[in-house]
Amino acid sequence: MPSIPIRILLSLAAALIAVASGCSRAPAPEAAVAVAQPRLIPAPAQMRVQGGALQLPAAAEVAATGGAGAEQAAARLSELSQRLHAHGLQRADSASASVHFELDAAAGLAREAYRIEVTDTQARAIASDAAGLFHAATSLALLMQVGEGGASIPKVSIEDVPRFGWRGLMLDSARHAQSVDEIKHLLDSMALHKLNVLHWHLTDDQGWRIEIKQFPRLTEVGGCRIPAGAAGRDPLSGEPSPYCAWYSQAQIRELVAYASARHIEIVPEIDLPGHAQAAIAAYPQLGLLDPALPVSPDWGVHSILFSVEEDTVRTLEQVLDEVVALFPGRFIHIGGDEAVKDQWRASARVQARMRELGVDSEEALQSWLIQRMERYLAAKGRRLIGWDEILEGGLPAGAAVMSWRGIEGGVVAAGQGHDVVMSPSSELYFDYLQSGSEREVPGRPAMIPISRVYAFEPVPPALAADKHGHVLGLQANVWTEHLRSYARVQHAVFPRIAALAERGWSSREQRDFNDFVLRLAALLPAYRALDIAYADTGFEVQLRADLKPGLAQATVRLSVDAGDVPIHYSLDGTPPGPESPRYSTALDLPLPAEVLAAVVINGEAQLPLTKMTLTADSLRLRRSPALMPATPKLVLRLEDDQPLDSASGDARAIFNVDIFEPRWEWPASPVGAGDRLRVRAGRIPYNFQLHGDEANRRFVPAVSPHGELRLQRGCDGPVLAEQVLPADTPAAGFAEFELQLQSGTAPTDLCLQFSGDSRPQLWVIDHIELLPATGRP
Repeated sequence: MPSIPIRILLSLAAALIAVASGCSRAPAPEAAVAVAQPRLIPAPAQMRVQGGALQLPAAAEVAATGGAGAEQAAARLSELSQRLHAHGLQRADSASASVHFELDAAAGLAREAYRIEVTDTQARAIASDAAGLFHAATSLALLMQVGEGGASIPKVSIEDVPRFGWRGLMLDSARHAQSVDEIKHLLDSMALHKLNVLHWHLTDDQGWRIEIKQFPRLTEVGGCRIPAGAAGRDPLSGEPSPYCAWYSQAQIRELVAYASARHIEIVPEIDLPGHAQAAIAAYPQLGLLDPALPVSPDWGVHSILFSVEEDTVRTLEQVLDEVVALFPGRFIHIGGDEAVKDQWRASARVQARMRELGVDSEEALQSWLIQRMERYLAAKGRRLIGWDEILEGGLPAGAAVMSWRGIEGGVVAAGQGHDVVMSPSSELYFDYLQSGSEREVPGRPAMIPISRVYAFEPVPPALAADKHGHVLGLQANVWTEHLRSYARVQHAVFPRIAALAERGWSSREQRDFNDFVLRLAALLPAYRALDIAYADTGFEVQLRADLKPGLAQATVRLSVDAGDVPIHYSLDGTPPGPESPRYSTALDLPLPAEVLAAVVINGEAQLPLTKMTLTADSLRLRRSPALMPATPKLVLRLEDDQPLDSASGDARAIFNVDIFEPRWEWPASPVGAGDRLRVRAGRIPYNFQLHGDEANRRFVPAVSPHGELRLQRGCDGPVLAEQVLPADTPAAGFAEFELQLQSGTAPTDLCLQFSGDSRPQLWVIDHIELLPATGRP
């Protein structure tokens, strides 16, 4: 198999710096590298570079005038300069202080805007509100450099103002919860990027995470689930092993205050009328089944809905009473998405309620419920926001819409006069993977590279000019079905959050991906200093090598998933640079071969170096990501539920699988007569509820009781070899099979499929290995 890539981050001065692992939390000490052009993310509205720098003495002073907001900005700069540069600043009131912050409501600056002027003698920042001055302090800390001559700030003039007032990130704590300290770390990281909204997804079918004192069973029962598969059982006793987590009201107040100190508003989400199974598991009378189902261990679209009787609606209002008391911000999110109406259609109680209310469809019934919640929240001084499905049936004027099914819902909502937040799954879902690297964490391999995030425009051409003001901004979402640790959340979020931040803050005209990549490279040392476990996979050169017939040569293809960036490579073992050959077309190489490849931007910045040694033996093995169909239905990157007692917590095997049509393909494989194919397979829980999409699942009919593993020439071609499957895998969770190819077999497209419907489990392939017949090279 190919060797594990060696990744090296080259600084802007081409000095080699070891790249931190995407899952490592330990920062590596390093010296800052001076740059000629100050680089900030997000890019300021205007920045003029004067040349030279303000030199900061070892005991530099920072002064503040204008009240608490200015004091906060001074403290912000002192904290960040210490953490980023190990350089302290002393608080002083001296007019000659090296840095001065001024909060002046009469300065005439817009909300969150600021000015910075750095001269030979002083850096001055001014803003009309505390948030603007806080952002100024962040910019000054990122501009600061520390070298042999001590600390300095480049001489610049900055006039900065955000384009949008909503620059958000959604964190799903319902599927997998994060600790209070981890959420604080995320809030700190958001503040570094000048983001100002944390949308907190607190309830779903898989868990209720917010303490509601009037209804304690919501967390006592709804906060726990039994995970699917072996992970839901204690490895020693075999007894159920529940996954339990929720946030007390004291913890929530602590986080709200922590966010507010960083000028971030937390918007809670309480899902209704769907995604309600955890709540109904706690209080069955809120639903339509007797008895209710347990808290769900499954992912996907469920059919469990709240009832709409007066007692249920009043209970939801009482829940919102406590939510409003905990979250003082402007908005309360009520979900409204993926509310499958089958239960309502089949329920005599619901149909009677519809007649009582005078509504003629289930969609109109949902609209009635949303409108009632909107009026209730409005009476408490809050605005309702929900996913774009809340448009169905009509909305009151005060409701806002979050558009996730593309931007079309946002266009319709803004056209009707509603405020909107653009959050399309095709560009801003961070649980979608950012690269094809084998080091990617579980998630959806439907890829969203950082370049796609950066290219997203929140105000579409289809929206009339007089409606542009209804676009409040944009938001990325990180759903955590498959992100069960905070390290994985960080891998999904960083560094794509930098692209999100720039599109939310900087002007529409400030759009230069190559320049953004240079500035991102300058930001990575700050990530490491602040213990941000970012992913470096987006700029990893992906190398695909296909053995040619005869097994003496390989065709090598290089690509980078981050975007259209130049790839340079070498074949002689030297690190590639701007003078190395630039990749443009596939390479035919004799074996063995060593390929080194890296991205080079404008001859200045090189990002992770990939090194692979290719031999005939290494190229006979293919892992599941390289075996996915050319036209997949629904591919997920999933993890095994073994080993149950892993000390590392993340040491489970990970597979790519198309859950609608599980099959693994090797196009133009170099197989020959008498060869064998060794297959390593495992079984994982099939814990998906996909409602109407479940009918799209394709099963190959089985002959034997537990099905067969079939090797075919193409997925619809003749069977080349077959293996009867056991009832289960061995205790380690894996089984190995060898398939003997028939005589006369020649190089061809191979397809592997498991026959039969094995649910609630699913057979998956970890890797396959070609074993040539005796006498073949």
